[in-house]
Amino acid sequence: MTSSASHPTRRQLLAGGVAAGLTAAASTVLGSAPAGAASPQAPARIRPFRAAIPRERVAEMRRRIAATRWPSRELVADRSQGVQLATAQALARFWTTGYDWRRCEDRLNALPQFTTEIDGVDIHFVHVRSPHRDALPLVMTHGWPGSIVELLETVGPLTNPTAHGGTAADAFHLVLPSLPGFGFSGKPTELGWDTARTARAWAELMRRLGYGRYVAQGGDVGAAVTDDIGRLAPAGLLAIHLNLLVPALAGTGGLPVNTDEERAAADALRTFSSSGKGYLVEQSTRPQTIGYALLDSPVALAAWMLDHDTDSYLKISRAFRDGRATGNLTREHVLDNISLYWLTGTGESAARAYWERTRTAGPATAPVTVPVAFSAFPGEIFQAPRSWAEASYPTLSYYHRPARGGHFAAWEQPLIFTRELRAAFRSVR
Repeated sequence: MTSSASHPTRRQLLAGGVAAGLTAAASTVLGSAPAGAASPQAPARIRPFRAAIPRERVAEMRRRIAATRWPSRELVADRSQGVQLATAQALARFWTTGYDWRRCEDRLNALPQFTTEIDGVDIHFVHVRSPHRDALPLVMTHGWPGSIVELLETVGPLTNPTAHGGTAADAFHLVLPSLPGFGFSGKPTELGWDTARTARAWAELMRRLGYGRYVAQGGDVGAAVTDDIGRLAPAGLLAIHLNLLVPALAGTGGLPVNTDEERAAADALRTFSSSGKGYLVEQSTRPQTIGYALLDSPVALAAWMLDHDTDSYLKISRAFRDGRATGNLTREHVLDNISLYWLTGTGESAARAYWERTRTAGPATAPVTVPVAFSAFPGEIFQAPRSWAEASYPTLSYYHRPARGGHFAAWEQPLIFTRELRAAFRSVR
C-alpha cells in the first residue's frame, strides 16, 4: 500500500468533481421530475461528480505493472492452477503499452454523474434521463469483479431506444449506482453493509431522485442486491429482473433435479462449488488478507479479478492472448474495469462485501411479492431452468434463455441484454 501523498484521498477526488460544476446534461437530471414521479428532493443533497484521476497516479500504476515480480509458469496445460502466466503477461504488456485510462475517464465524464450521502456513505451514481417523457425509471446494479463499467454499453439503448432499434415505449430513465466500497463510491467505515442494507440505500436513492415508481435489475452481487430490493418491497417498486438465480447458490435443496436441463444446472453448480469459487471463499472469510495484494500490485489485482469463472476467464484470456474479443468484452473494456479498481484503491473494500453478506446470509424471510423477470444466459455459472426460477420466485412473470451471453451479460452482449430488459418490464409499464 502506498501513502496518501501519492494517492489522493477520495474526498480530494470528489472535490475535483464538484469543482467542475454542473454540465447541461446534469442540470437536466436534477431538473423537473419525469411523468409519474414524486416531487424531487432538494438538489443540494445530490452533488455533481467528475472523474479526475491525477496523472501521477496513472503513471504509478504503469510503474508498478512494469516492476511485477512474476511467478514461474504453471505446471499444467490448462487453467486448473489459476490464471495462466501467458495471459497475465499479455495483459501487463497491453496495460503498459496500449491502454489509455483517459479514454475510459472521458467516457464516464460524458455521462451525468453524481454523489449523495446515504446512511453515512457517499454513493456515486450515473443518472441518465431518457429523452422520452414516459420512460420507466430503472436502477441497475453491477457485481464483482465488475463495476458500472460493465453496464456502460447499455446506457444508449436503454435510455434512447429509438436510436437503437427500439420504440419510445421501451425507454428507461437509468440510474447506475456504484456499490459501497466500489469505484467512486465511499468505503464503509462500519460493519453492516450487506446487500440488504445496500437495497435500502437504493430505495432511498430512487426516492431522493423523485421516482415514485420504478423497476430494478442486477446480476452477480447486483442480483443479490436486487433480490433484497424485491423482498424489501419499497414504495414504488413495480418489478425486478435478474440474470443470476441467487437462491440456488445456497444449494439445490428444494429445487427439482429431474430433467436433463435441471441435472445440467445442478452439475454446473457442483463444478463451481468444487473448483470455481476460491475467490469467494477467501473474500467471504479473509478479505483483509487478500486486500494487501489487491492494493499493492496491479497485476495481482488483475489476476484475482480474472480468476472468476471458466466462461468469463476463457473469453478474457482469448481477448489478451490473441486479440479475439467476445462481443463487447474487449481488452480495453476489461482494463477499464480493472483500472477503476486500482486507481480508486477499492480492491479490499469491494472484497469485504462478500464477508458482510456471509455474516448475514440465511434463509429468506420475506417473499418477493412484485413480478420477477429472469434471463438465463447460456454462459452463466449455471443456466437456471424455468422450474428453478418458478420455485425460487412464485411471482415469476418472464423467463427467457437468450442465445448468447454469459456472467457479464450486459458487458458481453449489451444489445441482447437490452432486449431482455425491454421484454421483461413491458408488462408493468
